[in-house]
Order: sequence, then C-alpha cells, then structure tokens
Amino acid sequence: MTRIAVIGGGRIGEALIAGLLESGRPAKDLVVVETFPERSAQIAERFGVRVTDSVADAAVGADLLVVAVKPADVDAVMTALGKAALSDNASVGNDDRDQILVSLAAGVPTARLEAKLPAGFPVVRVMPNTPMLVGQGMSVIAPGRHARPPQLELVTEVLGAVGKVVTVAESQMDAVTAVSGSGPAYFFLIVEAMVDAGVGLGLTREVATQLVVQTMVGSAALLDGSEQSAAELRAAVTSPAGTTSAAVRELERGGIRSAFLEALHAARQRSAEQGVLDGPAAVSAV
Repeated sequence: MTRIAVIGGGRIGEALIAGLLESGRPAKDLVVVETFPERSAQIAERFGVRVTDSVADAAVGADLLVVAVKPADVDAVMTALGKAALSDNASVGNDDRDQILVSLAAGVPTARLEAKLPAGFPVVRVMPNTPMLVGQGMSVIAPGRHARPPQLELVTEVLGAVGKVVTVAESQMDAVTAVSGSGPAYFFLIVEAMVDAGVGLGLTREVATQLVVQTMVGSAALLDGSEQSAAELRAAVTSPAGTTSAAVRELERGGIRSAFLEALHAARQRSAEQGVLDGPAAVSAV
C-alpha cells in the first residue's frame, strides 16, 4: 500500500485526505504536516490520521510527498525536505527510486523543486482546483525531468480519488492555472451576478439562488455527458429572436468574451510570476 505524506493541512490538503479515505485508503497510510496546533487537532479528530509538525518526520517511510502549501511557503518546505533522509533505500540518481514529490503549489516549476532535492529525485507538478472538496476536482499534472510513466500513473490514481486528472507539458501549466485552477472563482462570480440579477427582476434571493445553482449543475452535467460542444448546446437553446437570443446579444455587446480573454491572460501572467518568487516562509494552510 502506498504511504502518503500531505504537507499542509489547508483546504486542498484536507480535500485530498478526505477523498483518499473515502476511496478506501486506510488512515494508517496517511500522515499530515500542520504547524498550527488548533488545525492539527481538527484534522486528527476529523480523519483519524497521524498529524505532525515536522516535515522530516512525515517524510520517513512515505512513498508520495504531497506539498499542499501556498506558493510563498514552498521554499521553506523544500529546504526541510532537502535536509531530510529521503529515499534511504534508493541510490542517488536512480530514476526508479521509491519516493515521489507531488507539488500542488500554484506557479512553482519543477526545476525549482528539483534544485532542493537529491539529484534524480522524481517530481510531479499538479494544478488542482477547489471542487476537489466535493470529489469533483480537476487536477492537471506535469512531470519533472526524472518522473517516469509508472510514477505518473500512481499520482493519477491518487488524485483520481478527488476528481478527474489530465497530463500536460509543464510549459502549459500557467495556462492551466488560469483556466481551471482559478476557474471556480469565475464560475462563482457568474452565479453571484445572475442571482443578483434575478433579485433585481423581483425574485427572492433564495429562489434566485436555487434557480441559478441548479441550472449551472444541470448544464454542466449535460455538457459533460454530451458529444456536442458548448457552442452547439448553446445554439440549441437559442431560438432566433427569442428570449435567450436577446440575453446572449447583450452579453456579447458587454464584451464577455474579451473580458474572459483578458482575465485569463492576467491569471496566466500572475502564475508565471509566482514561479520565480523567492523568499523565506513557514508551512501554513492553503
């Protein structure tokens, strides 16, 4: 059985722990690193897993080292890992070594992680998103220089406990961050705007919220299970000169496409900037 150390007990770390336990992985195979005592107690009580405040302690015997901290905290974690006795049963430079580092920190490139680890240590970079909190996440993985196909398969299996997983080249990860990593915020903003508009039309906020949320859930399920594209499904409900047509025309006039284009460009740029940030930090929750 694969032993997993989750470094960082924030929302993303907690979601991964919950998904792994729900998928049948024993609590004894998980250890969590969390430096805040109150948060540590919450995680231990909620999930029945071992919690420690020592990165080095968690690394001992772990097959997967999952770094689930904020980007600004990564260097401190990697320094601690670099000083730990990693892969005692694997020779330096061996691409088949047992341990794998999996980073969920946005914008941090694998080269920056590899530089803090023993030569040849396999690293996999992941861009998750918050729907993994309900087992519906989108995790995108990119292998470092030393990660081999069987190791990617293991990471895919582990992350599959909290949603869907795809693999891309690392050069695409900033774009992935902009689209799916930050994507839930765009979705929630649209929901917020639609609910406010519904209230403006005379609905109660409770009713407007129910209408918008279920419409979003149903539309997503329809798109996910359909062979048609989003454009085709939109066209199917947009009758000429009808109500939907009038609404879509106003959205287009308001520049919805250009607004999203500029927004995602800004997110991608910020992700790239995070990848070159350096500075001291302590382990904290995401």
